[in-house]
Amino acid sequence: QVQLVESGGGLVQAGGSLRLSCAASGRTFSSYSMGWFRQAPGNEREFVAAISRSGSSTRYADSVKARFTISRDNAENTVYLQMNSLKPEHTAVYYCAASSYGTPHTSKSDYDYWGQGTQVTVSS
Repeated sequence: QVQLVESGGGLVQAGGSLRLSCAASGRTFSSYSMGWFRQAPGNEREFVAAISRSGSSTRYADSVKARFTISRDNAENTVYLQMNSLKPEHTAVYYCAASSYGTPHTSKSDYDYWGQGTQVTVSS
């Protein structure tokens, strides 16, 4: 079992930045690749970014490339999502997830554990 707790969400003006954190506990954090997903009201949960077990490989949704950066600190059992140049369309609940796959995956079905989510609201 892996428990995931997100933090760092909030209200920010368009053009601003936020850094989300996801703290993991339970089984060995470095055994899992990690991902961030988001879900806006009325929409499906969608892939945002993912990172391999070691952190050497990452993948991003086209819509967030060059704006968002995923990283991890295996010593701190934490994965981060740095979000820059935020837009109102980035408003959503952001979830982190853990996958037993070693490489970064984009499909929700490839993830085994999920956090409760953190709300990000970007005002215009």
